[in-house]
Amino acid sequence: MTEELHIVGGGMAGSEAAWQAANAGIRVVLHEMRPKVETFAHQTGNYAEMVCSNSFRSDDHERNAVGQLHWEMGAANGLIMETARKHRLPAGGALAVDREAFSQSVTEALRAHENISFTEEEVTELPSSGKWIFATGPLTSESLGKAILQATGEERLAFFDAIAPIVYADTIDMSVAWRQSRYDKGETEEERTAYINCPMTKDEYEAFIDALLEADKTEFHEGETAGYFDGCLPIEVMAERGRETLRHGPMKPVGLTNEHDPQTKAWAVVQLRRDNALGTIYNIVGFQTKMKYGAQADVFRMIPGLQDAKFARLGGIHRNTFINSPTLLDAQMRLKSHPNLRFAGQITGVEGYVESAAMGLLAGRMAAAELQGRELPPPGPETAMGALITHITGGAEAKTFQPMNVNFGLFPPIDAKGGRRGRKDRYKAYTDRAKTVFGDWLAQQGETV
Repeated sequence: MTEELHIVGGGMAGSEAAWQAANAGIRVVLHEMRPKVETFAHQTGNYAEMVCSNSFRSDDHERNAVGQLHWEMGAANGLIMETARKHRLPAGGALAVDREAFSQSVTEALRAHENISFTEEEVTELPSSGKWIFATGPLTSESLGKAILQATGEERLAFFDAIAPIVYADTIDMSVAWRQSRYDKGETEEERTAYINCPMTKDEYEAFIDALLEADKTEFHEGETAGYFDGCLPIEVMAERGRETLRHGPMKPVGLTNEHDPQTKAWAVVQLRRDNALGTIYNIVGFQTKMKYGAQADVFRMIPGLQDAKFARLGGIHRNTFINSPTLLDAQMRLKSHPNLRFAGQITGVEGYVESAAMGLLAGRMAAAELQGRELPPPGPETAMGALITHITGGAEAKTFQPMNVNFGLFPPIDAKGGRRGRKDRYKAYTDRAKTVFGDWLAQQGETV
């Protein structure tokens, strides 16, 4: 009888790993301590709960590395991507979902699988026997974190992930705000009007920056340091880097025209993206924050259109733990010092829902192959998945290793035959090549795209 595979963590990576291994015929035990042991960021005991954003980011699989990763996960029968598409919300060129419906659907699919069983007991040690995947994510429990630290001999790395606030849609003043996706992106009218935009004059922007800088902030606990990941900086930290930083980041006014005053160009624009299928709540895009709750309400109501806003959730901040994967993991995502243990998801140093799920997909398939007496090589580095796993298992500089989103900079360069390519053509060349290489990888496993 085939040995069981134990997977610790029911987030994006653990859920996907369980699905892939179970579909390969492996008996899986999925360990998720929630809701028996809670975290401050999660609200339910469901699997694949989204706590930071409801977006899987760009769905453009021709000219965007994230979109190419979407494509690869779909081609590999990925549960996360299939479920995301079932619960898609209008979001311009992005893939956003109704987060509650999404996680509920993932949970139902896993619980219905005949090869998966479940336990809510917290895992606090690294087992010396059996086959395990640890996909405990950024909120790895303190006891398990200590066990990982002891086993790896490495100083545990940490940064802070900040959560953006969510606003009730019926409290947004639409006589000030308007609906439009940047550059009118989208194939349908619903997609082209997926975002709510709140314009600011220069004076309003300057007053807003002052308030951000002066607001009360959450204090760090003893021994913690503010090593933020640049892709998820709190807005007040961005403001501290320069008064114009936000205006050239999440508050950039480009590609938008105020329907209430088309002739006047906004100095800055705050965007809100739909957060559920009903369209009753919207999250403030890019507005992760570590301001205290009282300060948040006061500062965010300075935004034109949000002066009477009521919040379904205010922002928060939490510690994110990850291992130094380039020194600790082999090409099969196994811990070199304990080869019966694999790691997957954000704890390996990938950043984002999609990237985490993708590493879960690979870990699940690799573990299943090993249990069946064979070895599954990772997809080539020309693919989005291959570029990520190559980065975390040796492609990155270990001394400066930091969490990384998928991007074309991780892919091997394209040979620019016939002269220098434009950026759009170059990106298309990357994804064309990636699709071919990933298709070949699936074909070696008897699967077709």
